Amino acid sequence: MEKFKLYNGDCRSYLKEIPDNSIDLIITDPPYFIDGMGDEWNDCDLTKKVKKAGVIGGLPVGMKFDKEQGIRLQEFMQPICKEYYRILKPGAFCIVFSQARLYHRIAVVLDDIGFEMRDMLGWKYEGQAKAFSQDHFIKKRKDFSEIEKAKIIKELQGWKTPQLKPQIEPMTLAQKPKEGTFVDNWLNYGVGLMNTNESINGMFPGNIIEISKKERNEDEDFKIEHLTVKPVKLIEHLIKLFTKEGQVVLDSFAGSGSHGVAALRSNRKFIGIEIEKKYYDICLKRLNRIEEKSSNLIKLNSYEYNQQMALFSN
Repeated sequence: MEKFKLYNGDCRSYLKEIPDNSIDLIITDPPYFIDGMGDEWNDCDLTKKVKKAGVIGGLPVGMKFDKEQGIRLQEFMQPICKEYYRILKPGAFCIVFSQARLYHRIAVVLDDIGFEMRDMLGWKYEGQAKAFSQDHFIKKRKDFSEIEKAKIIKELQGWKTPQLKPQIEPMTLAQKPKEGTFVDNWLNYGVGLMNTNESINGMFPGNIIEISKKERNEDEDFKIEHLTVKPVKLIEHLIKLFTKEGQVVLDSFAGSGSHGVAALRSNRKFIGIEIEKKYYDICLKRLNRIEEKSSNLIKLNSYEYNQQMALFSN
C-alpha cells in the first residue's frame, strides 16, 4: 500500500473527492492573505518583492494593513473548512497555522462550522525585528524646514512602527465533535485523545512549542526555497501528539512538503495537495526520498485498513 498521495491542483476541488470520516488529522498552513499571500499567490513575484529592501507595495513587509485581507481569508477558508469537517473522523483534530493579526478569522470559520475550539497553539521562534523608524518619511516632508525635521527626528528617536519582534506563530487547534465518550470514540475511530508521552523537552506537552527556524531542513542535503516553510521537527511533534502510527495526515496546502516529510518520518500516511507546480515537484522529491529510506511496517486494525484502502487505492 502506498504511504503517500500527492496532488498538483486546487485543494477546493481535490478535497471533494475524499470520502467522509476518513482522515485522522489535518495540519495545514494556508495562505495568510497579507502582502500578496492570498489565493492569487505568485511565488516569483512575492520573492522579488521581499528581496527589494524588505518592502511589498511600498510598505515594510507585514505593514500593508487592509481590513479586506481578513475578510478575504475568512471567505476563502470557509468552504475549505467545511470539507475538513466532512472528511475528518469524529473526534479528529484540525490544526491550522495562521498569522497573529488574522488568527481570529480562522478560528471564527472553524467555530461557526461546528468544530470544538480546543486551544490556540503557538510556535515560538527567534524572529527578526521589523519595526521601522520614521526618519526617512520625515526627511521627505516638504512642509517642514530642515531645523524642524532635525527636531522631530530627535524627538522620535527610538520610536518605530508598531511591530513587536515576532516570536510566535499561532495555530488553531480544533476538534470535530466526538461520538459518545472519549473511550467510545477512540475504540471506534482511534482518534480524539492526546498522546502525553510525546514531548520535545521532557516535560508535559504545552501549547507553546519552541523550535528554532534553523531546524527546518534537518538532515536534507538541499535548501528548501519557500517563504513560509515550517520546521519538520515542529510538525512531527504535532503529528505524534494527535495521531498514532499508521494513521492518515492531510495537508491541503502542501507547499514544499515539510508536513508530508514529518508524517512519513513518524510512520504515518500522508495526503498532500499543492497548487503551485514548483512546490509540488519539490514536495514529491522529498517524499520519494523518505519513502525510499523507510522500511517500517505499518500495523492497522481492520477498520483503519479498510478506510485507507479506499483512500490510497484510487
